[in-house]
Amino acid sequence: MPKAPPRIALAPDLEISRVVVGLWQIADMERGGRSLDPEAASSAMLDYARAGFDSFDMADHYGTAELIAGRFLSRVAGGEAAGQTRPAALTKWCPTPGPMTADIVRDGVERSRKRLGVETIDLLQFHWWAFEHPAYLDAVKGLGALRREGLIRHLGVTNFDTAHLRVLVKHGIPVVSNQVSFSLLDRRAAGEMSAFCLENGVRLLAYGTLAGGLMSERWLGRPEPARDEIADWSKMKYKRFVDAAGGWGALQAILRALDAIAKKHGVSIANVGTRWTLDHPAVAAAIVGARLGQSDHADDNLRLFSFALDEDDRARIGAALSSTTPIAGDCGDEYRRPPFLTASGDLSDHLDSMPKAYLASPVEGRPGRLRVSSGSAFEPIAGYSRAVRIGDRVLVSGTTATNGADEIVCPGDAAGQTTFILDKIAASLAALGAGLDDVVRTRVYLSDASHWEPVSRAHGRRFGSVRPANTMVEIGRLIGGYLVEIEAEAVVA
Repeated sequence: MPKAPPRIALAPDLEISRVVVGLWQIADMERGGRSLDPEAASSAMLDYARAGFDSFDMADHYGTAELIAGRFLSRVAGGEAAGQTRPAALTKWCPTPGPMTADIVRDGVERSRKRLGVETIDLLQFHWWAFEHPAYLDAVKGLGALRREGLIRHLGVTNFDTAHLRVLVKHGIPVVSNQVSFSLLDRRAAGEMSAFCLENGVRLLAYGTLAGGLMSERWLGRPEPARDEIADWSKMKYKRFVDAAGGWGALQAILRALDAIAKKHGVSIANVGTRWTLDHPAVAAAIVGARLGQSDHADDNLRLFSFALDEDDRARIGAALSSTTPIAGDCGDEYRRPPFLTASGDLSDHLDSMPKAYLASPVEGRPGRLRVSSGSAFEPIAGYSRAVRIGDRVLVSGTTATNGADEIVCPGDAAGQTTFILDKIAASLAALGAGLDDVVRTRVYLSDASHWEPVSRAHGRRFGSVRPANTMVEIGRLIGGYLVEIEAEAVVA
C-alpha cells in the first residue's frame, strides 16, 4: 500500500491530494446549535494531514468548518505537522443572488479569509443559486479582481452546468475547477461537462463518489432502509439520488459488482467506487467526506491507489450500470430545478424567495400594464422597456449579451452569448410573474448565419421541453458588435 496519496497540480502553484477531505459533515454534526471543539476537530485534521491527506474542502456555510480549518492551519504554521507538504484550504462563497457590488464580493471573501487566518485563500469556489439572476458574472468578475489583488490564489466554481461554465470561461474568467457530483450513480459530468473541461483546461473536483456512505459494504444485501434509518443529511441527499437512478435494486446491483471487484483486488467497495470516478481524465480529485473525531478513513482511502481497474472490472461495472436510470439534466441542476436531489428535498420555495434581478412597475395612465427596466441608460433615450406585460401576455425586447458594466459578454462566442441572453430574458419574465416555461415565441437574430448550430443548441437547452414557435434569421449587422440578439413572447397560464 502506498505511504501517501498521489498529488496533482490543480494549477501551476496549487498542488492538492487526489483525495480531498470534505468538511460538509461538520454542518450535520453541529445540528441543533452545538459547535465542535476546534482543538479536537483540528487535531483530527492534523491526523489526516500527517497521512498525506492535507487538502481540505469547506464552505462559508458548513457550520464552523472555516474556523476549525483556521485553527488547523495555525497549528501547522506552528510546526505541528513538520515535514509535511503545505496544506491546501479550498472554500466556497455561496451568496444570495442580488446586486454584486465590489464591496459585497470583498465582504464575502474577507469573512472566509479571516476565519481561515490566511493572507491568500488557496481556492475560492463560487456557487450561484439561480442563473435567472445574471449578476453571477458581476460576482465572478469581482472575485477575479480580488485574485489580482492577492486575496485569492485561484478561482473555482461549484455546481455550475456546462453552459454557464462556458459563459465564465469564454468571458476570460480564469476558472481552474468546477466541483460537481460525480459517481457511479450520478454520471452527468462524464459527458459534455468533461469534454468542455478537457478542452478548456478546467479540472473537476468530484463529490458524492460514495453516495454519502451508501456505496459501502454496510449496505450490501440489506433491505431498503426506512426513513428513520437515514439519519444524517448526507445519506438523506444521496438516497434521493438512489431513487432517481432506479431505486434500491439498482444500487444493490452496483454494490454486488463492486464487491466482486473489491474482493479480487483486496480492497473495499468504497475504494472501487471512488477509483472509477478518479480514473476519468477530467477529474483532478475526489472529495471524500469526514466526520472529524468520529471516524478516520485515511488508511482505507490510501488503498485507492494500490490497484487499478482492468477491462474485466469495467465490463462488470458497465453491466451493473445498465440497470440504472441516468440522472437527468446537467451538473448542478439538483439545486435549481426539480427533482431537487438535496438533503432538504424541494427547494422551490427557497428559490422563489430569491431577490429578483429586475423590478416591475406600473405604466402611468395604462391600468393593467406593467413594465421592466434593466437600468440601461439607453432605455429612456430610445423610449423602450426591457419587457412589458399586458394582461396575460409578456413581451421581451430584443436582448443582447450585455452585463451590468455594459460590456459584451463572451465576445466571439455565440453559444455563451445565447446562454447569457436567455438568463436576462428569464430575469425579465420573472419580474412580471412569468418564466421560460411560459414562452410561446422567440426570434433569434444572428450577425453570421454560420453560428446557427451553437446558438440553436444553447436555445434548445433551455426550451427543449417548452418548444415555443421560433424564427432564426441572419441580418446585416447587430448594433454594438454582438453575435446574437433574441426577443421573446410569453403567455402566463
